Amino acid sequence: MKKLIPFAVLLLAAEVAFAQNTRKISGKVSDVTGFPVIGATIYAPDLKNGVITSDSGTFRISNLPAKMVKLRFSFVGYESKLDSFDLSNGDVQDLKIALRDEGIALDGVIVTGVANQLTKLTSSVSVSTMRSTDIEKAAPRTTAEIFRSIPGIRSEATGGDGNTNITVRGVPLSTGGSKYLQLQEDGLPVFQFGDIAFATSDIFLRADQNVSRIEAIRGGSASSMATNSPAGIINFISKTGTTEGGSITNSFGLDYQNYRTDFDYGAPMGNGMTFHVGGFYRVGEGPRTAGYNANNGGQFKANFTKEFKGGYARVYLKVLNDRAAAYMPAPVQVTGSNANPTYKSLAGFNVQRGTLLSSELLQTVNLSGDGSLATTNIADGMHPLSKSIGTEFSFDLGNGWQLEDRAKAAFNSGSFIAPFPAAVGSTSAILSQIGTAVNANLTGATLTYATTGQTYTGENAMVVHLFNTKLNNFNNYMNDLQLKKEFGKNNLLLGVYKSNQNINMDWLFSSHLMTVDGKKARLLNITDASGVSHSSNGIFAYGSPMWGNINRNYNLNYDIIAPYAAFNSSLTEALNFDASVRYDMGRVRGTYAGNTQTSADMNNDGTISAYEQSVSAIDYAHTKPVNYNYGYVSYSAGLNYMLDENSAVFARYSSGGSARADRLVFTPNLFGDGSADGKYDRLNQGELGYKLKHDIGSVFLTAFYAQTKEAVQYEVFNTTTRVIKNSYQSMGLELEGVIYPAKNLSIKGNATYTHARITEGTYKDKTPRRQAPLIYALTPTYEAGKLSVGFSLIGTTKSYTQNDNLLVMPGYAYVNPFVAYQFSSKIRASLNGNNIFNTMGFTEAEEASITENTTNIVRARSITGRTVSASVSFSF
Repeated sequence: MKKLIPFAVLLLAAEVAFAQNTRKISGKVSDVTGFPVIGATIYAPDLKNGVITSDSGTFRISNLPAKMVKLRFSFVGYESKLDSFDLSNGDVQDLKIALRDEGIALDGVIVTGVANQLTKLTSSVSVSTMRSTDIEKAAPRTTAEIFRSIPGIRSEATGGDGNTNITVRGVPLSTGGSKYLQLQEDGLPVFQFGDIAFATSDIFLRADQNVSRIEAIRGGSASSMATNSPAGIINFISKTGTTEGGSITNSFGLDYQNYRTDFDYGAPMGNGMTFHVGGFYRVGEGPRTAGYNANNGGQFKANFTKEFKGGYARVYLKVLNDRAAAYMPAPVQVTGSNANPTYKSLAGFNVQRGTLLSSELLQTVNLSGDGSLATTNIADGMHPLSKSIGTEFSFDLGNGWQLEDRAKAAFNSGSFIAPFPAAVGSTSAILSQIGTAVNANLTGATLTYATTGQTYTGENAMVVHLFNTKLNNFNNYMNDLQLKKEFGKNNLLLGVYKSNQNINMDWLFSSHLMTVDGKKARLLNITDASGVSHSSNGIFAYGSPMWGNINRNYNLNYDIIAPYAAFNSSLTEALNFDASVRYDMGRVRGTYAGNTQTSADMNNDGTISAYEQSVSAIDYAHTKPVNYNYGYVSYSAGLNYMLDENSAVFARYSSGGSARADRLVFTPNLFGDGSADGKYDRLNQGELGYKLKHDIGSVFLTAFYAQTKEAVQYEVFNTTTRVIKNSYQSMGLELEGVIYPAKNLSIKGNATYTHARITEGTYKDKTPRRQAPLIYALTPTYEAGKLSVGFSLIGTTKSYTQNDNLLVMPGYAYVNPFVAYQFSSKIRASLNGNNIFNTMGFTEAEEASITENTTNIVRARSITGRTVSASVSFSF
């Protein structure tokens, strides 16, 4: 026992000496208004020691040496702060740290479409970041409405939660979808092709509380760092559970029927493992008067990460089963002249809240892909079904070598069902058009309501072609493998990308006659002057005779491999150079079948009626092959020069391709033996930019030039089907910035000016359709403690409906106000308005011109009128 006493004294003395030579720093992290920032990271980079703030924003970091120590304070959505503290004389207590909203985040690290993870300030690409707070301020009703706030992005977000036309910097929208812009989840594409008819990528993409941030790169290295993405990439990046926490949010429409619940939770699990799970479910009619629950479904996502010495491994899971209304162009009254038209809702059809969807049109009958009689639930709308599993890993091989890989297998199917107004006009004119299409004499014919049999005497009527598309198999597999080497101030990347995408779908269209109403349009039956019925339950043709009948099947497989390389070098302390090159090789195999007409007893009454004598079916007896290969080179090079630690200039030139998918089929460029011409389109771009970070704000300014050369492609969204071939040129200026005019006030905005022209073909020297010279967004936000209030203003100048440059779509601007209040560290409530002043604006129209100084009916797609929603969030 006596021998142990000296040892204990020695141990106690050592502990006292250690305590005297270690220090701690304690304090509180708040935003600029004084409200605590919960979950902020306080990290000592030289010591590899860190903590996070509590529910009250407080922290204490211990076991620090008694000397000068650097601490970095950071949190998602705020500018990080690096400070030094002298601990030689003791602890630092009651420290007050204020973090400011990061604005355009020039210090943020880019991970999308680049070879090396540099900050925005030090890289030579144009990229923007949206955090959850930015998304909330944008007041989106759909995923595509989020993109309206991204500089340079033109998102025609009027079609519902999917089927959105998206493009960048004047790059053309010749057909639909996002042909030159790729939508990604965690670094891999949702679909390999963004413009598949009736299966655009955004149909299978949903934003929810799983999203940590959205990165959007325009032009730049996107052309050579991904396949089919020369104009840019929008990447949804998931939370990974590095910080414990979660939330449940209930949101609901105050003046429209919609209810949605979002949830997410993530946390470290110990032994270097973290997880994050989340998702949403919603149900409701939606912002337009469908008369039934047009939006109904949800999503679940999860990921699990294991960190180990020198790297990490991660697994992603996703299940999506959602139904969303597909809003097509609607009839609208247009008077005046082509150059100065006046758009107005028709009597009975409020173009801002009305829709062709109707509780009377909930089921249709057709011959299915295998020729059997089948019914379709029209309420399914855009119905994506997706189950996917993905992996991601990074491993340090030593000596500056690093291996990274991302892979995903997705099993996709579903349907796209939407009524399209093939013709709208006077009842007599519509009957004449139908008679011509179905080869019947309808002079003197009468119309009756399909549900009651009463005579219809209305002035106008509408032919609806039902887009009834079965998405049988859209499975895909992607793998992106990268080997990186760091040597000195240089970085080399060698990669290979593998992709396999199926496109198997049936087009099973039908034709209906309806009243022109935006709320519960009614089905009409036709009886000719001799008493012969020419329709059943509103269906006058089991096909689309006004378009020449275009039922069909695509059964295609696209197998792609793309080796690529990238090099980055810090030539001096201020000058950075990067270059990349890619070679895409595609192997396309499959079949396609067109339309054939047959007779069939579609209503099972034992009689072949007049409207059943010519029924559309898929002509599998004359299936044709698709058998071709393609290859093209993409490349990009850029320089970034730091003028000082807060400003930089950059320049870049890129050239990339985008391969054609289903829109090459049924064109003259696909030959009888399956070989093809015009297999891809090319986009060349130049950029010159300036970036500045300042205490009162930041600015990102880019001058751009783009040249697009397109081959032949197929479009069905018009008065008839058509084949398109054009070349384009655009140049302009893109501005993104934020300013802090007062302590609690920030003003964030962006604007893009574009001068675009068609350079070849019939419409040479014309402005591309729907391309406005100026699009802009502005978001002032005032924050005072627990209160946050502001609005987003989104606008566009006028554009032309079609390439003829005759009929103008007027410019418009609409306001989306928001107010949020943090009742406690765990409870937050918000109120959002979308288009609060009920502005009328149009993103597309089918007609190229009107008859001037008369009353015309044009089919156009309008922004949604005023809607107001509220949400309550509980964080834990």
